[in-house]
Amino acid sequence: MSGNRRRQTTVGLVVNPAAGRDIRRLTGGASVSDNYAKRRTAECVLEGLTVVDDVHVLVMPDSTGLANKLVDDAPADLDVELLDTTVTASGRDTRQAAERFAERADAAVVLGGDGTNRDVAHGIGDVPVVSISTGTNNVVPTPVDGTVAGAAAALVGSGAVPVEESTYRHGMVEARVDGDEEKTVRGLATLGVLDRPFVGTRAILDPGDIVGGVVSRASSTEIGLSGIPGGLLTHRPDDPGGVGFRLGPPAESSRTVRAVTVPGVLSTVGVEDYRVLDDGEDYVFEMPRGVVSVDGERELAVRDATIRVRPLADGPRMVRIEDVVERGAQEGWFRVDVGAVSPERSE
Repeated sequence: MSGNRRRQTTVGLVVNPAAGRDIRRLTGGASVSDNYAKRRTAECVLEGLTVVDDVHVLVMPDSTGLANKLVDDAPADLDVELLDTTVTASGRDTRQAAERFAERADAAVVLGGDGTNRDVAHGIGDVPVVSISTGTNNVVPTPVDGTVAGAAAALVGSGAVPVEESTYRHGMVEARVDGDEEKTVRGLATLGVLDRPFVGTRAILDPGDIVGGVVSRASSTEIGLSGIPGGLLTHRPDDPGGVGFRLGPPAESSRTVRAVTVPGVLSTVGVEDYRVLDDGEDYVFEMPRGVVSVDGERELAVRDATIRVRPLADGPRMVRIEDVVERGAQEGWFRVDVGAVSPERSE
């Protein structure tokens, strides 16, 4: 392989300073990730990227100056610069960065919660995503050391570990609302229907508000809507389709489960109906009034609406972090032998 020409690996980095700051930190046991902790994690990511040579890092700018500090203090052997985008201090920053990464990056690392990863999913295309949990509601992102995550991104982005063997396609969920206005909203892990008159506080705090929903993944280990059907079955994030469910009063429902609906809160909920859905199969709710939630946040108020929710198979390509790093070790990327030539990848 030594005769193959090497090219520079480009990695996009999203650090969302707003992640992990909603009300669930006060009403439940949600963890806190302040900007100092995020910066330290991101610095670890940059160090992990040095496992391969010639890496170029594009960092999403933000309104807090966090990204500037990362660029200024980056390891000397990394080429790190700010992505040239306009800062809006909103989810648009993440979506813009994802769209740019889709054009320029070989891999992306995302520090945030489910909302941040949803914003990335809307524009990232086929770029492999390494997701690190620094938010409040964390179903998609993984609690992982930043150095390990950075190494995984470098190994996949450089081609040292083949993308096809080290990633999976995460599902998504879409709601089409037919009412006073026709609207479409998309979630990454969950899309819920709530019995609420208005959006108000974005976080879902009371499980009694939940009418039902559709999730692209379900497990009793997960927090929020995906943990409710997860008490009845397991649906992996790379399984086709999703799970639709409808809730009711526990005393009147055919099934009752316990689920972690908010960090630190184990709730008892009644399940009137649930079933596994194929990709594109609708699960329908008729709502005289209500709110549609997306990935744990109340998003859209509806009235006299038919809500058709369906799982889709066109989500982001997520990196299996542990598998990648172990494969990289097997291929010799962590080995340091005196006089040995480092592994090279073909273009």
